[in-house]
Amino acid sequence: MPSPEPAAHPSPTRTGIDWPRAQTLLAAERSAFDAAHPKSRALAAQCEQHWLFGVPLHWMNDWSTPHPLFVERAQGAHLWDVDGHCRVDFCLGDTGAMFGHSPAPVARAIAAQAERGLTTMLPSADAAWVAAELARRFGLPMWQFAMTASDANRFAIRWARAATGRDQIVVFNGCYHGTVDDVFVDLIDGQPHLRDSLLGQVVDVRAHTRVVEFNDLPALAAALADGRVACVLAEPVMTNIGMVLPDPGYWEAAQALIRAAGSLLLIDETHTISTGPGGYTRTHGLQPDLLVLGKPVGGGVPCAVYGFAADVAERAQRAKRQAPPGHSGIGTTLTAGLLAMAAVRATLAEVMTDAAYAHMLALAERLAEGLRAVVSEAGLPWCVTQVGARTELQFSAQPPRNGTQAGAMLDGELEGLLHLYLLNRGLLITPFHNMMLVCPDTQAADVDALVAGVRGFVREVVA
Repeated sequence: MPSPEPAAHPSPTRTGIDWPRAQTLLAAERSAFDAAHPKSRALAAQCEQHWLFGVPLHWMNDWSTPHPLFVERAQGAHLWDVDGHCRVDFCLGDTGAMFGHSPAPVARAIAAQAERGLTTMLPSADAAWVAAELARRFGLPMWQFAMTASDANRFAIRWARAATGRDQIVVFNGCYHGTVDDVFVDLIDGQPHLRDSLLGQVVDVRAHTRVVEFNDLPALAAALADGRVACVLAEPVMTNIGMVLPDPGYWEAAQALIRAAGSLLLIDETHTISTGPGGYTRTHGLQPDLLVLGKPVGGGVPCAVYGFAADVAERAQRAKRQAPPGHSGIGTTLTAGLLAMAAVRATLAEVMTDAAYAHMLALAERLAEGLRAVVSEAGLPWCVTQVGARTELQFSAQPPRNGTQAGAMLDGELEGLLHLYLLNRGLLITPFHNMMLVCPDTQAADVDALVAGVRGFVREVVA
């Protein structure tokens, strides 16, 4: 693929960057990757014959490599590709493996359960322990299972509508809650627009979805004013468009507005579980009516959970009992299978521990401080944002306050070059924006290597 031409009007994100020099570096890095990965290249050619976009899931092609990187195995904080290269993994399946690849307790639980049955559409004894532990950690007494966080968010929205009898939801501009069609609405010049990337949807979801900017309390109050909003769906810290932290006091005021309007607060902790054992919610004292946790809760096994406050659970159950009999459209036959439940129990009991978080938070702080030092040394107008074990390098002098600001500081070309540069030096970070995770198996030397890698990159591209 030819290198893109330098922008005629350099982006603000490239202040201090010698872009022609960066493009020369990109060509060299692409050539180096291609030469070092002949087996991946051969597998990519085979997969192109039968996989749409050449990969089992099109997102697997979103890396900045000339062709997909094929994995041979992953363990702890490392993964090995089919060409024999070992890399320190700071992507960790974009949180799906936030507690490391194939944690030993989870691997043992899966192996043992595989001999006793995989799925039956009936509960196991593990279900009682898991529900009690979820209630203890997150403060919500009632729970349900799902296959993915996308499903959990979708189902929680429907329960909220059923419990309240209301049809509207509120989301934040730039949000991401999986493949839930309802949330694919953006603000452009203050007006709601269907997200251009929502393929194949013929329903205008704006009829039932309202979108406001994060940290904008007057806009939230206006969206709630007519009493039609069933729930506000939010990450407590926005993560997918780049991390956006709440202003001091924001959530305290926002929760008061939501309660006063008779709406429900649905918190999606799928990424912000990086904050602590009870997520951002327990660490910062939020009181959601519903809570979703996906990806990491099964140690890498596909599953998710969502919880209900007591009064919401009672209203949801009443709505279900009063509805006509038949398929509700909530849940699938593989949901809460024996294998997934065993994995969740092992993860909660032996992997998502206080000790694991203490280790991760300390290393994430070390990473954030190291990256800030690199930025300061180079005099670049960049900042570093941290949410627990999650750290992000952002191409702006100040952290963003909302999705519009976060979107303006994204630079796919510059991000892609950084990712490829690090990948060629044994370091893997998330392929979109500059998100980096540490896990219980990550070591201080791994963090220092990542900081050194970013420092090397900066020295290559700074004017």
